[in-house]
Amino acid sequence: MRKCLFVSLIIVTALCAAGCSNSKNRELALRIRQDQRLQKVDSMAHELLKQGFNAGSGYSEVWARDLNTFILASLDVVPVREVREALLIFFRLQQPNGEIIDGYVSRDNYNLNGGDSHLYYSPLDSTHIGFKNTVETDQETSLIQAVYKYIQKTGDTSILGEQIGEYTVQERMHRMVDYLLSERYSQEHSLLYGAMTADWGDVQPYFKTDYEEVGEIVDMNEYSHPAIDVYDNAMFLIALDNMKELGIATDAEMETYSQIKAQTRKLMWDEQRQKFRPHIYLSTSPIPEGFDEDEVYCHGGTAVAIEAGLLSREEVARCNSDMLRNVEASGMPSIGLTLYPPYPDGLFPGGMCKMYVYQNGGDWTWFGSRMIQQLIAYGFVEEAYEEISPMLDRVIENGDFNEWYGQGNKPSGSWKFKGSAGVLSKAIHMLIEWADSTGS
Repeated sequence: MRKCLFVSLIIVTALCAAGCSNSKNRELALRIRQDQRLQKVDSMAHELLKQGFNAGSGYSEVWARDLNTFILASLDVVPVREVREALLIFFRLQQPNGEIIDGYVSRDNYNLNGGDSHLYYSPLDSTHIGFKNTVETDQETSLIQAVYKYIQKTGDTSILGEQIGEYTVQERMHRMVDYLLSERYSQEHSLLYGAMTADWGDVQPYFKTDYEEVGEIVDMNEYSHPAIDVYDNAMFLIALDNMKELGIATDAEMETYSQIKAQTRKLMWDEQRQKFRPHIYLSTSPIPEGFDEDEVYCHGGTAVAIEAGLLSREEVARCNSDMLRNVEASGMPSIGLTLYPPYPDGLFPGGMCKMYVYQNGGDWTWFGSRMIQQLIAYGFVEEAYEEISPMLDRVIENGDFNEWYGQGNKPSGSWKFKGSAGVLSKAIHMLIEWADSTGS
């Protein structure tokens, strides 16, 4: 008898808890549906994305990493054929070794007075010039992800069979994977590497040299510090998984996927600190004495690692809590904080030599919204809704999508930054879809 009463009590308690949870979800769904900021910012994002594929007012180029983050929203407001062509130009400018450029611009709109030693050309495209920040290792993976999103949204699988020179797009995607494994793969660690940058950034530490051309700070050279980070490898995992979903991944690529996933978790996850390590250096480190880089928390790389399935739901919750503590400690405005603590003054060049500037602790909606997306995907909708709020407010207040924000929520960098608009739009749609599916 007592056992029956005990079991009945457990059932009643569970039902009450479920009822409270359902009621709370309905209340949250109603708040989301009634929040006019969501519709307003989403509308602003789509208006901006009607204006083409260049990254922002400060960038005339079309960049692979940027296009990957706003292609879904662009397909809502730009003709499919134009989006398709924007993707195909990257493949036409693919290099003989399989390498993909970072971005391109029309030759008619480019001034060659600065020389062309850092430019990329292809006989398959006489109308565009390519560029690449070679310190990073996310260009190939960004383009693969962009093609996947294009196909998922449009159903246009014919793009995979598009013949470009002697190879189809699908064959060129495999060549991109081969390039990464040939040119950016550490045999010792079984992981991809690039140059040391701040989290997902594309600016390497300052170095003294007689060579004064600005582009050198984004190019791998004898002064670079080759390093493994979680961002590059997480992007690779997502790209390989996308190829699997498209049904084009080879057995060898899937073996690589399993290996990269296991090694990233084994070598990059700091079990003691419950966070990802910023870098594993393949040779020398640029970190000055007295600064403990292992304490640096990479917000952007962590968000992408979550998307790549590298963390459990419990670990995602822990990461979010830690990020919020970092935001509070830094005094920065949102979860878009790049990293914390920032690297010491003088490590990076230009304005980035100061803490909380640009990629060294600036606040980027471009990556903060990716964390919002993952919170929703993992069921932390209430947290996502609360944490997206300051991002919505500053877009409305400033009437623009800025590249990044400095201390005091100061709009900084490029105006009309389409990457920020794209990821914020996607997060908004995920919130609204959740609210609509939850019911009234």
